[in-house]
Amino acid sequence: MTDPAARFKAHAAEAAVEAVRSGMAVGLGTGSTAIFATRRIGERLAAGELRDVVGYATSDETRRAAEGLGIPLLAPELDRRLDLTIDGADEVDPALNLIKGGGGAHLREKIVAQASDRELIVVDETKLSPRLGTHHALPLEVLEFGWASQARYVESLGSTVSVRMRADGERYRTDQDNLVLDATFGPIDDPAALADRLAARAGIVAHGLFLGLASEVLVAGPGGVRRLTPP
Repeated sequence: MTDPAARFKAHAAEAAVEAVRSGMAVGLGTGSTAIFATRRIGERLAAGELRDVVGYATSDETRRAAEGLGIPLLAPELDRRLDLTIDGADEVDPALNLIKGGGGAHLREKIVAQASDRELIVVDETKLSPRLGTHHALPLEVLEFGWASQARYVESLGSTVSVRMRADGERYRTDQDNLVLDATFGPIDDPAALADRLAARAGIVAHGLFLGLASEVLVAGPGGVRRLTPP
């Protein structure tokens, strides 16, 4: 692995998988960092280091990867608590609040995080930020019905908004067949207040602010992997 960023992501994910024990139910995150954890779980199951582990995928993409790796999966209704989830993040502030949704899976990722006893976040050090919004736009999953009214509302809160597009020029669609708006606020002074205003708006299905959900953040860089816990 010659790409340093990919190497750091793999190191963080592999460190997180050390928390997985036989018999656990594990949420499987989405994105370029979390996929390393899913692969490592598959490797450990194949080698017999883990037994009776079941996964729960946060996206169709992750589900397909897990099936290809031979990881048994829970049914879609998620009729039990998860012992832990390993997922990535687009931005992490000093309180370990997160922005997620760069991969468009933030609705399912939040459902899974809230159903987990522990949420382990794996990132490379470029994802650390003094305030959420400093480096990354805030993804919003919205219904197609009336979506422009949601864009106007979010702009009235002080952001600029763009509709996420695919490489082929079509609008990006989530696994729920909804649209994604990327809202650029700049550094967000009060993430909790913003989260409340977004959650109260009909038509915004999910926002990418993950507040108070991370149990631990594993940060990989040239000096190795650091473990951060909420203050």
